[in-house]
Amino acid sequence: MKVFLDTVGCRLNQSEIEKYARQFRAAGHILAGSLQEADMIVLNTCAVTAAASSDSRQKIRQAHKAGVKEIIVTGCMSTLAAQQTANIPGVTRVVPNAEKDSLVPDLLQIEINEYDIEPIIREPLPGSRSRTRAFIKVQDGCDNKCTFCVTTIARGPGRSRTAAEIITDIQAALQGGVKEVVLTGVHLGSWGQDFPVPAHLKALIQTILDQTDIPRLRVSSLEPWDLEADFFDLWQDERLCRHLHLPLQSGSAATLRRMARKTSPSSFAALTAAARERIPDAAITTDIIAGFPGESRQEFEESCDFVREMQFAGAHIFTYSPRQNTAAASMPGQVQKAVRKARSAALREITAASAEAFQSRFLGRQVDVLWESAAPTGTDQWQLSGLTDNYLRVVANAPQPLWNQITPVELTACIPDGLQATLATLPDSIILGGAYA
Repeated sequence: MKVFLDTVGCRLNQSEIEKYARQFRAAGHILAGSLQEADMIVLNTCAVTAAASSDSRQKIRQAHKAGVKEIIVTGCMSTLAAQQTANIPGVTRVVPNAEKDSLVPDLLQIEINEYDIEPIIREPLPGSRSRTRAFIKVQDGCDNKCTFCVTTIARGPGRSRTAAEIITDIQAALQGGVKEVVLTGVHLGSWGQDFPVPAHLKALIQTILDQTDIPRLRVSSLEPWDLEADFFDLWQDERLCRHLHLPLQSGSAATLRRMARKTSPSSFAALTAAARERIPDAAITTDIIAGFPGESRQEFEESCDFVREMQFAGAHIFTYSPRQNTAAASMPGQVQKAVRKARSAALREITAASAEAFQSRFLGRQVDVLWESAAPTGTDQWQLSGLTDNYLRVVANAPQPLWNQITPVELTACIPDGLQATLATLPDSIILGGAYA
């Protein structure tokens, strides 16, 4: 059987899809590179925002239109809106989050032993989903009570995987040739807090650095209240990517209280200052919600002023949308939709300016880039695109396809959505085969 795997939303969803890939391969099935060649699709959905739910529904409709015989839907949308999802034409099975860990063996009606998976090389997903990094799930669920968030409802309470399980996954990824591992979780910073003897994410990261030779280790989103200043001392190991995604959500103290966020503008500012002091040239990115219920003009201006002060290297700006069964949906002072959109646009302008300023700091400097794609542009020429460890998007031309290689470049110019570069050197050995996206 040919199986197409797809996902909407967070990096945790991606890590789960990669687990399904290993299990389907271990059971003897083929991963399809497109809907058109697939007998089955497994779609891991998202419902954090209305837009994510819409994207998830659209992917289901596309699969049905392509004639895929079996459409299996899992993820947050399948959990929060199970019946509505089941009613979408073409859907043959809905698997809620509580059952998704056993999705593949349940579908195939077989047992999949971890020993069966071990020999399977952790290849990137085929087609346009070829990847140079592996997303490793270290934790699921969340015990926070942010008033806008449906993730706690959809994912359940926090649950940590053991360090041994995580190390096994990373070693499998290394055997598959990946150059970067990304640690993912719904509430990543809570890893280990549910163990009989509580542990901290810092200990897990140190264990990974000690027990593996992964060239790059990246952490995904971290709630600011889970971290102390000494956490950033880990970055003395240069394999840790200098990118921290710290969700702020609002620069107004009053708005943060209504959101039930366990931080304040002052504590957030102190944390980012500590990070920047210990991690030179760190990219600090964030999430911000525009138009949260009760957000007055004054609160919004406070938020804008604070965002300018933080000089983020990038940001996801979300226009607030009420999510069913969340406390914020029934709060008084719901902001008009047009106002929410206008505030979202204003925040995007602010963060776009600070992102451009961050990128400009690196012009004329030499940095290392992990190339994610290599597209032919003409005779013996390839256009490369990749990321620095501090999450700068870089484009360069090369005489060889350097997909999944880390090479030094000199950054020469700012371009839309990134930086132009010239290759400093070519590696001694070039991978000529493999996947090019």
